[in-house]
Amino acid sequence: MSEKFDPIVAEWISFVKNPNFNLVEKCLKFSQLIEYPNLQVEEYIKKINQIGMSLKESISDVKNPTYLISILNEHLFENLGYSGDVEDYYNPKNNFLNEVIDKKTGLPITISILYVEIAKFVGLDLKMVGFPGHILVKYNEEMILDPFYDGRLLDIDDLQEILDANFGGDLEFKPEFLDEVESEKILLRMVRNLKNSYIQSFVYDKALRCVNMALAIEPESPEDIRDKGILEQRLLNSEKALEYLNKYLKINPNAEDVDFVLELIRSIKTEN
Repeated sequence: MSEKFDPIVAEWISFVKNPNFNLVEKCLKFSQLIEYPNLQVEEYIKKINQIGMSLKESISDVKNPTYLISILNEHLFENLGYSGDVEDYYNPKNNFLNEVIDKKTGLPITISILYVEIAKFVGLDLKMVGFPGHILVKYNEEMILDPFYDGRLLDIDDLQEILDANFGGDLEFKPEFLDEVESEKILLRMVRNLKNSYIQSFVYDKALRCVNMALAIEPESPEDIRDKGILEQRLLNSEKALEYLNKYLKINPNAEDVDFVLELIRSIKTEN
């Protein structure tokens, strides 16, 4: 079956692949396409610039990175009141940079994007780290920071604790977990986070659009192929559901959830 053309997914992928836009612009475009059609991207870039300029004005001439990071943390988290959204973590709004700028709470990924951007105003070149289950930020190799928790400095024990909390003790820390992550992978994680938030909120049509956006970047991603099958089934598109669930089993025959997927396929066939 051929896919129905979705202009929003098409515009998204052309934006993601365009090197003329930076990560912040791509994130704001994402918000505009999915949930906020009237969003003025320039307005939010202006808001970020204001935060950055007010930080720049508050520092002395000291260029010591430890000092600059402590002032950045104080400015963003203490003075302006930004923080990770511990209370309502799965709220879809936490995935949208415009919402995070306005409501001052967000996910590790969105808070980190803002944090890295503001750091540039004082000459700090911070990198985003694709840590499993929880995006982090690093300065060189020796300083690992967690913007979700007010930019705190992390050691190996802290990193293992984050893994234990997210993976139930099944994942051991590896140094490559602290590798820098490229923009496209950050956007992919954002889309998948939002997909999960929409699924938790039973907004299956928007979750499906997120899956299609992820597949536009990574067409052979088993997780997204499976989720597309599940979502098509929830939206009563049986043929499409079977196509994607079977495709998932074909590319991932030893997956842990094979029994669940086979059962789902069986139930779709008996209903039809």
